[in-house]
Amino acid sequence: MSDHQHHDHQHHDHHHPHNHDHSHNHNHGHSHDDHSDDHSGEHEVRTRWVVYLTAGTMVVEIIAGYWTGSMALLADGYHMASHVFALGLSWAAYIIARKYSASSKFSFSKNKLLALSGYTSAIVLLVIAVIMAVQSIERFFDPVTIRFEEAIFVAVIGLIVNALSAVFLHHGHEHHDHNIRSAYLHVLADGLTSVTAIIALTAGMFYNLYSLDSLSGIISSVVITKWSIGLLKGSGKDLVDLKKK
Repeated sequence: MSDHQHHDHQHHDHHHPHNHDHSHNHNHGHSHDDHSDDHSGEHEVRTRWVVYLTAGTMVVEIIAGYWTGSMALLADGYHMASHVFALGLSWAAYIIARKYSASSKFSFSKNKLLALSGYTSAIVLLVIAVIMAVQSIERFFDPVTIRFEEAIFVAVIGLIVNALSAVFLHHGHEHHDHNIRSAYLHVLADGLTSVTAIIALTAGMFYNLYSLDSLSGIISSVVITKWSIGLLKGSGKDLVDLKKK
C-alpha cells in the first residue's frame, strides 16, 4: 500500500490584507469663498475705474446742464452724482470686505456686507428718481430756453461713458453679487437718462418742443424707480436670510 503521503498542500493562505488605505484626504482647503474672493478683487478694480469715469462725466454734465438750460442734461448730471456716491459705496464695500472679512474681530459675512451696500445704493437710486420726477414736472409747467446743440453734444459724451462703464461691469453682474449688480444698474440707469435726454433734445430742437426735455426726465425716473425696487428686493432677501436653527 503505497503510502501516498498526503501532501497537505496547505496552499499557503496568502492572506494579502489589501489594506491599502487609499483614503486620500484631499483637504486642499479650496473653499468657495476663495473663488469668490478672486471675483471680489476683480470687481473692486472694475468698480474703482467706473467711479473715476462717472465722477469726471458728472462734473461736465452738471456744468453743461446749467449753461445750456437743459433739464434732461441737468437730471442726467445729478443722477450721475448719486451714482458716484453709490458706486463709491460699492467700492468701499469691497475694500472693507477685503481687509476685515478674514478677521476674527468681525462677525459679518462678506456676502452680507455686499448685499447691504447694494441695498443702500438702491435706496439712494430711489430717492434720486423721485427728485428727478419732481424737478421734471416743475420744468414741464415752467419751461426755459434750451441750448439744444450743446446739450445734445454733452449728453452723447455721457452716453459713451455709460456704455464703457457698463462693459466694464457686465462680467461681474453675471455673478451672484448684489454689490456689483447695484453698480451695474446705476450705470444702466445713467445710460437710460442719457438716451432719453438725447431723444428729447433732438426732437425738441427740430420741432421746438421744450416740454419733451421735461418728459424725458419723468420717463427716466419711472424706469429707474422700477429698477431700484427690484434691487431692494434682491439684496433685501440676502440681508434677512438668517441661519435656520
